[in-house]
Amino acid sequence: MAGLVSHELDTEPALPPETRTRNLVLTIRSFILRNFRDPQLTPQTVAAAHHLSTRHLHRLFQPEGVTVAALIRHRRIEQARRELADPALLDLPVQAIAARCGFTASAHFSRAFRSAYGVSPSEYRKAEHRQLTKLSTVGGTARRRRTSATPAG
Repeated sequence: MAGLVSHELDTEPALPPETRTRNLVLTIRSFILRNFRDPQLTPQTVAAAHHLSTRHLHRLFQPEGVTVAALIRHRRIEQARRELADPALLDLPVQAIAARCGFTASAHFSRAFRSAYGVSPSEYRKAEHRQLTKLSTVGGTARRRRTSATPAG
């Protein structure tokens, strides 16, 4: 909170270095969340957008225990998982969902998705829609449970 207030008051230099670093990491995370669908989003473009060297960006994220590339990939895969499970998007091809989530190569998307969830995107989609169909046919008032699947690693 102090970081936000000091940023608005233009007194950030008065903050302790740890607070400034934490604020910068939060700002970068927010930037990634807003822009993950852009296929051009890479650690290099993130660094450039924040007037940092790529090396400095990587150093900022070392204590976080995640690389910037992994953070981008995780956000993209998680969004793709949500869209694959969305019945409203059933007519949208898997490759189109991959592209909407920032993946430029369907083979890369399929490998990353399988690595994260243990099944291909198509298999995941079929299983989700099969489960949805079962729930909708079992006593008209059944509601679908939200899956809490999270990517491994």
